[in-house]
Amino acid sequence: MSIVDNIIRPAGILDGTRVEELRGKVDQILEGTSPVVLIDLEETTFIDSSGLGALVSTLKSVRAANRKLYFCAPNAQIKMVFELSGMDQAFEVFESRDAFEQEMLSLTA
Repeated sequence: MSIVDNIIRPAGILDGTRVEELRGKVDQILEGTSPVVLIDLEETTFIDSSGLGALVSTLKSVRAANRKLYFCAPNAQIKMVFELSGMDQAFEVFESRDAFEQEMLSLTA
C-alpha cells in the first residue's frame, strides 16, 4: 500500500492535449486534505513545453494550497527537460516510486 493517497500517473506523451486532464486531477486532489501530491512519471514517455508548463503550474497550485509536490520515475528525456529548463532545481524528483516511499517513511519515523 502506498503511503500517499493522491498519485497522478500520466501515461504516454504529456503535451498540450493532456494538460487539462492533468490540471483537473490536480484540482480534484487539492479539494481534499492530503498534504502530499505525487506525480508518478513511470508511464510518461515524453514531455513537451506545454507539459512542462503544466507541471510548473501544478507546482504553484500545490504550493499555494500549502501542500508538497513530488515527482518520481522520470525517464532520460524527462530528466533532460527538467535539467535544461532548470526545473530540476525547483521540482523534488525521486528516481523511483520505492525511493520516494522510503524517503516519506523516513520523514514520518
